[in-house]
Amino acid sequence: MKVEKKVMGNLTKCYSIAPLRYKGKDHILVAAEKIDRCLLFDINGNLEDTIWTEPGGVMTMVQVPDTDGQFLATHKFYSPNDSKEAKIVIVTPDQKKGWEVRTLADLPFVHRFHIMERNGTNYLIACTLKSGHEFKDDWSSPGKVYAAVLPEDLSGFDEDHQIRLEVIKDGMLKNHGFYKVEDCGLQTSIISSDSGVYQFIPPEQPSGSWEIRQLINTAASDAVLVDFDEDGEKELAVISPFHGDKISIWKKKDGEYKEVYVYDGPAEFNHAIFGGMLYGKPALVIGHRQGERNLLAFTYDPLRASYEVQILDRDCGPANVYKYTKDGKEILISTNHGIDEIAMYTLTP
Repeated sequence: MKVEKKVMGNLTKCYSIAPLRYKGKDHILVAAEKIDRCLLFDINGNLEDTIWTEPGGVMTMVQVPDTDGQFLATHKFYSPNDSKEAKIVIVTPDQKKGWEVRTLADLPFVHRFHIMERNGTNYLIACTLKSGHEFKDDWSSPGKVYAAVLPEDLSGFDEDHQIRLEVIKDGMLKNHGFYKVEDCGLQTSIISSDSGVYQFIPPEQPSGSWEIRQLINTAASDAVLVDFDEDGEKELAVISPFHGDKISIWKKKDGEYKEVYVYDGPAEFNHAIFGGMLYGKPALVIGHRQGERNLLAFTYDPLRASYEVQILDRDCGPANVYKYTKDGKEILISTNHGIDEIAMYTLTP
């Protein structure tokens, strides 16, 4: 693939990315890991608005379904060592007041979350990296996974009226990775921790229970399912261990995932991850934040029966990536955390 790069802007410790449908048009949200702004761009990479100037600490942003520009976001998760005051907030555009921010749930150490739909019901699923913290690098209290039915109308929630979250899994040490994946016609969550990679499936009805499957028991930082060889069954792409330097791909054989590929290049502090289609080919994009700090794209060559890798950008330190298609062109947005740069990469075959 050929790569054309455009710098959309600069934001100190830029981190989170999310699509936002607002005023009938597609937009891109970008927010900072530390105390800094949340920015709204059009899909051409032009800055349109500043959503807030602080507090930052934004790990995740997700649009509320069937709304005009309303979204949920994490606030005040500044690092694994500074996130006791983390929460999920509701952000709503207001023509008179600008962007209104209200608390949905105080949830210390909340790192990733998403909204999953099944049979017409929306569910909020949220992951805490840990559950307590007394000193630097304290991992003595493993994280948890929480869930709740998300009402269509969120206007009744604020600091004094918060959504009630239920623990659906605990004991999740270094509960870092989250990826929303459609699998067998269902919206599912791929969640990674030191005890392995899990797939969470919403209940058929609100009164039911979440189905939780352990895919592998290898310590992992992030993972995604992608059908690289297009045989109808998805492979599991994994970053391991926590913020680790290993990129591997696992294929299901006799009902169990087996490791079939390991990237042999240097890739310290792997973090950004995307799994999906790039110009008709299943692909994996990984960015790492230390060492060479590259943005990498992996695809499978069926003729050679081997995985191939292309370096899309060098020395940029990506934290997260997001892909969309515009006018027939495939575009990656990357928060290049290592150089405080928000970048747009237009890919052509």
